[in-house]
Amino acid sequence: MVGGAGGQARVAVVGTGLIGGSVLLRLRDAGVDVAGWDPDPATRRRVGEQGVGAPDTVEEAVAGRDVVFLCGPLPTLPATLARVAAATDDRCVLTDVGSTKAEVATAATTQGLGHRFVPGHPMAGADRAGLAAASPGLLDGAAWVLCPGPTGMAAFRRLAALLIDVFHARVVPMSAPEHDSAAALASHLPHLLAGALAGTVQRSALRDAVLALAAGSFSDGTRVAGGPPERTANMLLGNRERVLAELDAVRAYLDDLAEALRAGDPGKLAGRLAEGRTARAALRGRAFTAHRREFPAAADHAGELAYLRELGAAGGHLTGCRMVGGAVTYTAHLPADPPLG
Repeated sequence: MVGGAGGQARVAVVGTGLIGGSVLLRLRDAGVDVAGWDPDPATRRRVGEQGVGAPDTVEEAVAGRDVVFLCGPLPTLPATLARVAAATDDRCVLTDVGSTKAEVATAATTQGLGHRFVPGHPMAGADRAGLAAASPGLLDGAAWVLCPGPTGMAAFRRLAALLIDVFHARVVPMSAPEHDSAAALASHLPHLLAGALAGTVQRSALRDAVLALAAGSFSDGTRVAGGPPERTANMLLGNRERVLAELDAVRAYLDDLAEALRAGDPGKLAGRLAEGRTARAALRGRAFTAHRREFPAAADHAGELAYLRELGAAGGHLTGCRMVGGAVTYTAHLPADPPLG
């Protein structure tokens, strides 16, 4: 976890809601020099009460920092990125925590920031919002997507090392479009389906009776419907085309189930449900193989970038990123298949 001059990184967090607040509190607890900023004065006061500096302006908060996390609402990120970039040194690594990546990655490239902006998305959350819901342990051990670009490998390495050291993150390197496609099924569509189920119950004439009977299956299936609707709407709209495409796939699967149900075909119905059971079991029971790869730090980064993106697309992650003697060494884990060549 190094800063621009080889010492400990100085970090700022812009936007201190659930995720930004959790990033801030974890950095504070790790002894990192961290400052926070939020557009809401009352939230800034609460940040100060947590023992973290919270200047009145974003420019003050990010000045002289080595890493800045952008944690505001998705629609605000391109403008915030431009503002923070103008107030920081060119060596300052910038990242975000938004749930969609292609739009902000394009904005960074357009603004000439591809060499120091690394799109990011920690795969963790809660059904509450705001700094009061934040926790220093919320992101501990989370899968944390980073989207390295061809001109931003140095920034990626610095950021990956910090996330692994402080958050024990499982860093998942992916391209921005691959992230958005995978996240549509892993995160975005579940919010839509949970909202649909909970909303159908809300409209039902038997709502209170349903809620009286609701147990684990309903609670688990609708958990994320408890989140702020505006936040969920921003996420879905930010990845609209991919979510709609996957929604069509879910509709087709539901049609298969409905057809088997109408036909009274227990074999077909059980077969479709077994496919889902297999995916659910794989979520908890995956085995990984570990390997290490080394690349020259100063050479052409095309091979390194290709390796990292292939790793993430294959379901792998990093638990180590170290720069030693002009080389970068990654400790990587893949689902139990032959490691990448």
